[in-house]
Amino acid sequence: MEFLKILKRRSFLSEVAYVILNITLAIGVVLLIRAIESPWPAIGLVLLSKWRVLAVRPRYWFANVQSNLVDLIVSVSFVVFLYASYTSPATIGQKSFIIIVLTLLYVGWLLFLKPRSKRSYMIAQAAVAQFVGVAGLFMLAYDFPLIITVLFMWVIGYSVARHILSSYSEETHILFLSQLWGLILAEIGWLAYHWTVGYSVLGVDGVLLPRVALTMLCVGFVAWKYYDASYHDKKIRRNDIMLPILFTFGIIVVLPLVLNLLGIGVAIGI
Repeated sequence: MEFLKILKRRSFLSEVAYVILNITLAIGVVLLIRAIESPWPAIGLVLLSKWRVLAVRPRYWFANVQSNLVDLIVSVSFVVFLYASYTSPATIGQKSFIIIVLTLLYVGWLLFLKPRSKRSYMIAQAAVAQFVGVAGLFMLAYDFPLIITVLFMWVIGYSVARHILSSYSEETHILFLSQLWGLILAEIGWLAYHWTVGYSVLGVDGVLLPRVALTMLCVGFVAWKYYDASYHDKKIRRNDIMLPILFTFGIIVVLPLVLNLLGIGVAIGI
């Protein structure tokens, strides 16, 4: 009985330590960006926090890196969002509000969403990673050569597809399907590099949310519904994908047209 009490106590202490370390990481990233006004030290801190990925024999490194790519994409994107917010021409109040919201969302990712392993949670993790990854990338894409943007889009697509497919135990084509989704994102990335628009957050010009992130989230939702229906029923029924397709069409095409008809200036683009 005493042994069980010790185990419970250690488990409780480890949970407390886990919570404190993750909150400290989020706050540390914010303080680094504020102190140095550069995203690179904060990205370095994020990479350093993933030291356990390489704390194994070298032959396991590649597998560990692949398994942690989704978390890494979200963490690096958080740094990009914070840096864009801090260096924007917003007022102090607007900056503080955006930074607090971003920090709370990142803490929520670290403590509540990332540790979950059920399929529904893994799908949500992949959706978050794709959305924030694409958004963060296109916040910086104007500074990158085209090939770098396309390559990063492929990495994001490959990572999120692999993350979802690994939750389907009977799937035998994970590598091929992950590379295929990476290729689709890379092609969209090439097009969006030349023709994309963004929405300002809180009316702040320096903090823009690229529409391509929302577009690819919707397209990804349709692709997942198609795959899930095929996986479970071995065929695609019209009702399984009709609503997702209509929803995606509405977000990508109809919504900008309606906003323009209402007099709200929205550029047409990806």
